[in-house]
Amino acid sequence: MTIFPPDPNLDALRLELSRLRADRGWTYDELAARSGLSRRTLIELEQGRTVGSLATWHALAHALESPIDRLLGMLCDGHEPPSPPAR
Repeated sequence: MTIFPPDPNLDALRLELSRLRADRGWTYDELAARSGLSRRTLIELEQGRTVGSLATWHALAHALESPIDRLLGMLCDGHEPPSPPAR
């Protein structure tokens, strides 16, 4: 029997990005300048029209000075992340 993992909580990730940007008082233009991403990409991420690549989220984590594991950890919001394998 195959057990599928829960779906990632993309809404929580999107909301965390919005929260972190708002906490800093940054506009889309300011975050774009700090991250090297386009304003359009940032808007599409926050509005849930795109998921973004790992490189995109890596750039955002650095720009927001937020550890990437904290940022991407939002994908597991509402369910337990997988446990490390037993040794």
